[in-house]
Amino acid sequence: MLARLSFALLCACLVATPALAKDKTAFSCTGVFGPDSSEALLIKTYGADNVVTGQVPGAEGIDMLATTVFPNDPDKTMVFGWMNEETREGLGFVDLPPSIEGPHGVHIGMSVADVLAINGQPFNIGGFWWDYGGYAQIEQGTLANADDATCFLSLRFSPAEEYPQDLDVSAVSGEVSIPADEPLLEKLDTRLTVVSVGFPSAEAE
Repeated sequence: MLARLSFALLCACLVATPALAKDKTAFSCTGVFGPDSSEALLIKTYGADNVVTGQVPGAEGIDMLATTVFPNDPDKTMVFGWMNEETREGLGFVDLPPSIEGPHGVHIGMSVADVLAINGQPFNIGGFWWDYGGYAQIEQGTLANADDATCFLSLRFSPAEEYPQDLDVSAVSGEVSIPADEPLLEKLDTRLTVVSVGFPSAEAE
């Protein structure tokens, strides 16, 4: 899937269900969010009127096939990608909505400092303003990948759309690796904008 970087490099293990933030739902790597999920199960669970399969924007301007649940409700919208796109079976990834809380309490809208506090160890973030920018590169800490992981968490950050025009952002632009404690990240009001859970392909196992 062209829209996803390698989960082995960008993801952390999905483990225990965290205490919930107010008004957020817990995520569990089972059922519709498990590796055996399918478009049919989504329709059964959420209703045919709330499930739409079609082309969605991917990386480098290339569209990809995915199934979107609650497409007209931004707080609930989920995007599911399939290992088998022909049968729409075998969950490859799911992008979680703001209303669902991921492992250890991570959720859309968190600051870099919030995620850094959860992880408990330093990590880096890819530079912004290109197709693969903003992904967390976590190698140590609470959110670090485990050897026996069966599903993985990928986090992507984005800076605010508007920031002072006299601010020099060259240090966080393009194909660079940014320490999570870089002061520019706070000045740019950088927030978690994608929380995605994925599964390794059969070839990777």
